[in-house]
Amino acid sequence: MTHQVHAFEPPERFVAGTVGPPGERTFFLQARGGGRLVSVALEKVQVSLLAEKLEELLTEAQRRFGVDLPELAPVIGDNEPLDTPVDEEFRVGTLGLAFDVDTATVVIEAIAAGEVEPEVELGDEDDDDDEDEEPDEDLDRLRVRLTPQATRQFIERARRVVNAGRPPCPLCGQPLDPAGHLCPRHNGYHR
Repeated sequence: MTHQVHAFEPPERFVAGTVGPPGERTFFLQARGGGRLVSVALEKVQVSLLAEKLEELLTEAQRRFGVDLPELAPVIGDNEPLDTPVDEEFRVGTLGLAFDVDTATVVIEAIAAGEVEPEVELGDEDDDDDEDEEPDEDLDRLRVRLTPQATRQFIERARRVVNAGRPPCPLCGQPLDPAGHLCPRHNGYHR
């Protein structure tokens, strides 16, 4: 089966965004460039961790390689909705991050969630050939290359998108629904 690599080096626009009302949102990474638009779905926690790990990657790149990092700008960057149509290419299973020292860019790779097929071994053969293969080499992927400035802008928007959902319950931390909330800290009584 052939796989696709959607490469944007660099993209015209790369953002995290959502579709749907709070509590039912679907999170997407969306890249646009060269007349192409690619949207991949992922979980809220993946967007949050991606922003966190990108910040750590930039800090480490500055420490180890002396990369000039842009200051955090008080101006809100790209706050536009996702480009339409939002057609899911695949659901993200794995996210990979790297810093390319030669070009001073951040590489983000979103790899599709793969179906793991059970392997049935017959006989007593010891074949270690399969262990050399990367398990996700036949999966679709989205690869973007961003400058440190564009990475900072992505991080800020991703954090805004994650925090724009339902507010957390002050007692248990679970999201508050407009219809009410069964708080475990109140033994199941509505708040």
